[in-house]
Amino acid sequence: MEHETLRTVKFPEAVALKFDKIALKLGRSKRKLFTQMVDYFFRSKKDPSDLNDEFLKTTLLKSHKDYIGFIRTQENELLIPIKTDVTRMVVKLGEIVDCFNAQVIRHNDKLMAKQLVLLDNQDVQVRKFSQTDELMKLVLNKLETKDQLKRKFLHILDAYIKARNSFSITTAGKEKDELIQKTKDLINYL
Repeated sequence: MEHETLRTVKFPEAVALKFDKIALKLGRSKRKLFTQMVDYFFRSKKDPSDLNDEFLKTTLLKSHKDYIGFIRTQENELLIPIKTDVTRMVVKLGEIVDCFNAQVIRHNDKLMAKQLVLLDNQDVQVRKFSQTDELMKLVLNKLETKDQLKRKFLHILDAYIKARNSFSITTAGKEKDELIQKTKDLINYL
């Protein structure tokens, strides 16, 4: 077995209390914790007196610059061309929509004009049908009136014939004239 040479380090009581708390908190012996601290500072090349940890800041700053460079590269290679293409596409889509709207509006105007003509024609037809209905009613009324006239005339004629047949040779001409006049008056009354 190799024998390890131990050395002694002297430090103030306040530091010893902090050292004890750290060892207790991490669950390690003071010797092991001290060895790990020395290894850490040796490998990381950090200065324990530098509380701002400039090495860490430098590392972070370098990583940050790498990230910013990567983002700028992505922006130049991807985002700006995509934005340009999307802008062109939006402009073209706007032109297509404007053209489409113009054609649809033109078509709708033509269709509306045709529908107005159809509505006007329909109104004319409705008026003609109404006039035809009125004319048909008038003709029907006249036909009914004609039939009624015929019946009344036949009734007057029958009454005239009966009265005439009831006359004898001795009937005065005055009565015959009165019958003729009465019959004419009845016919004029129709």
